[in-house]
Amino acid sequence: MASGNTTASVQERVEAEGHLIDSHIMEQIFDTVVEYEGRFEVEHFHIGRTNSDPSRLRLKVETPSRDHMDQLLSQLVGLGCTPVDHGDAELRLVERDCCAPEDFYSTTNHRTAVRVAGAWLEVRNQRMDAMIVVRGGEAHCRRLRDLKTGDSVVTGMRGIRVVPESKERDRLHFAFMSNGISSERQVETAVRQTAALLRQAREQSLRVVVVAGPVVVHTGGAGPLARLIERGHVDALLAGNALGVHDIEAALLGTSLGVRQSDGRQEEHGHRNHMRAINAIYHAGGIEGAVASGRLSSGVMYQCVKSGVPFVLAGSLRDDGPLPDTITDMNAAQDAYAEQLRGAGLVLCLGSMLHSIATGNMLPSWVKIVCVDINPAVATKVSDRGTGQAVGVVTDVGLFLDLLARAMENPQ
Repeated sequence: MASGNTTASVQERVEAEGHLIDSHIMEQIFDTVVEYEGRFEVEHFHIGRTNSDPSRLRLKVETPSRDHMDQLLSQLVGLGCTPVDHGDAELRLVERDCCAPEDFYSTTNHRTAVRVAGAWLEVRNQRMDAMIVVRGGEAHCRRLRDLKTGDSVVTGMRGIRVVPESKERDRLHFAFMSNGISSERQVETAVRQTAALLRQAREQSLRVVVVAGPVVVHTGGAGPLARLIERGHVDALLAGNALGVHDIEAALLGTSLGVRQSDGRQEEHGHRNHMRAINAIYHAGGIEGAVASGRLSSGVMYQCVKSGVPFVLAGSLRDDGPLPDTITDMNAAQDAYAEQLRGAGLVLCLGSMLHSIATGNMLPSWVKIVCVDINPAVATKVSDRGTGQAVGVVTDVGLFLDLLARAMENPQ
């Protein structure tokens, strides 16, 4: 282990509880202490012997200086370690809108509690990269842009308890398919497990949210996704302008990116078809107007309107049009996404790297994410951003959706 100047060393005691071994959290704790030039001594360790019996760890940690210790504690708190000297969380007032105190605590996506007046308050609206505001005996995650003058913000590392999601011993295991397109057996296994998660979310009265990119349309997945929506398996659809445009292009003109879906051949002058689709929706006054008038009678967007499933189309700099329903104010789009994610128990991310990462950043760590993409880097990037609950299925999105729709229609 690394050592420092013992004459100026600083000591702290921390505790952690959970499935520390199964989730490899304990080794992360040890590695983190060493990484920050610290030393540790295990003073107590109890191994949980059943699914419901957690392990408990108590460490004495030592660093060369207070700066090293502060940096170490900031990392250990995120791994679920709580200083034994519990004390209350330190609160400081916001002096100007959108300006947090410099030593604000930045949240993770794990369950968090703060100690105020000797009592632990569970933090609500948990998400990563936020501040914790305490008001009226409650604690809430608040984004930097939402801070208001006079808000009481948690600062420092004291009085904060983080509980990382643990790998349960009887958890439904997913096969990570990381070598190109998976074999049919592997894809079907992932589909069966995803279908089980869908049914489980329904049984627990949790929302199922789909995050989808235009590849859903390009790969022939629009029909199966529309069937899932029609049969009540989807509670909200989050996407960008492109999914809406190409889904409507396919419904109105039979092409996707100008390519005929019937035979895969390029349509003459098909390059303008997506603009014709956007123009048709403007003439109808929006997607709902196009459905009401009968102009739009199939596809994902049509089925969302017919089934009363809310959808959010978030704009970007590269959008053509965009559709009149697309939200071009990025802050407003983020707010709309976050609103639809409330109460989610399962999120299916289908062929959209940027929207999948953005959605993962808004979710607490106990919401399961299934990320389906032909590119294995997508699930990796979602996980690297701190969304450790994401599991990846590397396959063609259209194939996956077709099999999933069939599995939900015929559970046997």
